[in-house]
Amino acid sequence: MRSKIDEAVSVLHRDGLIVYPTETVYGLGCDAFSDNAIHRVYEVKKRPLSNPISIAVCDLEMALAVTLMSDFEQEFIEKFLPGPVTAIVKANKCLPSLLTGGTGYIGIRIPDNKTTLSIISEFDAPITSTSANVSGGKSPVDFSEITVVYDLFIDGGRLPGTPSTVVDLANKKIIRPGRDIEEIGKFLAGKC
Repeated sequence: MRSKIDEAVSVLHRDGLIVYPTETVYGLGCDAFSDNAIHRVYEVKKRPLSNPISIAVCDLEMALAVTLMSDFEQEFIEKFLPGPVTAIVKANKCLPSLLTGGTGYIGIRIPDNKTTLSIISEFDAPITSTSANVSGGKSPVDFSEITVVYDLFIDGGRLPGTPSTVVDLANKKIIRPGRDIEEIGKFLAGKC
């Protein structure tokens, strides 16, 4: 697996696209600091530029480097990530505005997958975190369901398929329910 991680990092460094496993579905990743690579993600997904794209980081430290998080938001991330949750927080100006769709906010994921975390850690920068399918299509849980063009596939076998729970932390709202919504709801209610 070491050679696959090195290969993935090499692809990311040259603005390539990787398909990687998470604890939910297969993600489409590129260098989250490269406008060229991000444009490729929008292009292969046929996704409108006004739709933000989340990013995956390997730990809280990397998340803090690219966001402007409150203590509450940091506490949420420490409690629920890594895991099947996307936390929407204020983006730092170092992130391309293309990722935020002009909103100034970014979805943060810390995937609960050792291989993917190793790739992000070795790359030493966030990567995009969007499903490896054409926008509006079925999120892929195995190789046969991937519908986008990419440069490297990292096989994680068949994945569970339940998309991440998306939580708007600024407004303390669950935007897309997934796993752990009861626990997340209690946490948000307790912090109002």
